[in-house]
Amino acid sequence: MLAPDVLLAEIRGLIARHARAGNSTPVDGLLMSRVETAEPEYSLTEPLLVVMAQGCKRLLLGDRVIEHRAGHCLVVTTDLPVTGHFVGAGLGSPSLAAAVVLRPAAIASLLLELPARQWSRGALAQPAISTTPASPELLDALVRLLRLIGRPADARVLAPMIEREVLWRLLSGPAAASVAQIGLADSGLAHVNKAIEWIRGNYAEPMPVPELARMAGLSPSAFHHRFRAVTAMSPLQFQKRIRLQEARALLIAGTDDVARVGARVGYASPAQFNREYRRLFGAPPGRDAERLRSAP
Repeated sequence: MLAPDVLLAEIRGLIARHARAGNSTPVDGLLMSRVETAEPEYSLTEPLLVVMAQGCKRLLLGDRVIEHRAGHCLVVTTDLPVTGHFVGAGLGSPSLAAAVVLRPAAIASLLLELPARQWSRGALAQPAISTTPASPELLDALVRLLRLIGRPADARVLAPMIEREVLWRLLSGPAAASVAQIGLADSGLAHVNKAIEWIRGNYAEPMPVPELARMAGLSPSAFHHRFRAVTAMSPLQFQKRIRLQEARALLIAGTDDVARVGARVGYASPAQFNREYRRLFGAPPGRDAERLRSAP
């Protein structure tokens, strides 16, 4: 097997060659990114394995700061509103990363092949974002997956097998406890996910915390504790972040004025909407949207 630095060099070359607008690739479940700005970004993640090939990304989740450096893999286990920026990225020094979507069914099938002691220690609740050094075996599998871009006949047959190998490497390493939760229907993450799905679909509605706790099969105090353990936020903080990110998308689209957008995402008070929007994004809603619409 090639050395990690040689594998990372090939990953960088493949991303630089194939990256284009957007993150998708012709290989199902494989994503890549080339970023040439250190501008802060606000996004809603999905369950992913992300390997940084060049650069460094600093992520803020609630009150946690996570640094994702070249040669490390970032594991995201649920949908989360995160703030991040690529440290030092620019036109001459882009940040390059490749990602694999983490699918519950594929993970669940592999758990049957592993001794429970390798992953059951995280059954209650693990942080939804973690980072560890990428093993040579994981980098090797990712290189082979990236090589399938532009080879659709090979990708149809080989990509599912290599994706399974990538998942196996994760479940055999230090991220096992976090990744296993994605495939377990009765895990602590699965309970929190029910609440996250409700919040995402009903973010403009009042937060029914007792009902969400019942949905998760927990007491209200246990629900709060587990939700914060996974997301680093309280349910109300999570809802507020979703509301503000949705408001920003609506403002950029320009379909409504500021007051109507605030009401659409659940704010009864325009003053509170303006105050919380400015606190998160650094500028009042109208000015922030105007700046983003005029940016190249």
